[in-house]
Amino acid sequence: METLNYRFENGTHRLTAPPEVVGVVGSGNLEVLIEPAALDGACSIEITTAAVGFGQIWEAVMRDFHQRWLLADTRISINDMGATPAVVSLRLDQAVQTMLGDAS
Repeated sequence: METLNYRFENGTHRLTAPPEVVGVVGSGNLEVLIEPAALDGACSIEITTAAVGFGQIWEAVMRDFHQRWLLADTRISINDMGATPAVVSLRLDQAVQTMLGDAS
């Protein structure tokens, strides 16, 4: 297992809904917990993954996610069991949409 931590500053969108969990921890999938947190305007992301050695890919996916949503005062925890970057992006977007109340 590997744990990766990312912090993105200068977000502009604060989520105020209660914490949400989306996805399931299983082969090729992941679970995302998203919650409001007092982080001085930052978004922090902690990833626990079974796929060791993919830090550069995770960083690229997290940067892309941050650029799309510009979250502030948000904590995200990810438990991963080998999800592809596309699945990671999908789950992260699903988590934010759920917090905003417009997930389908």
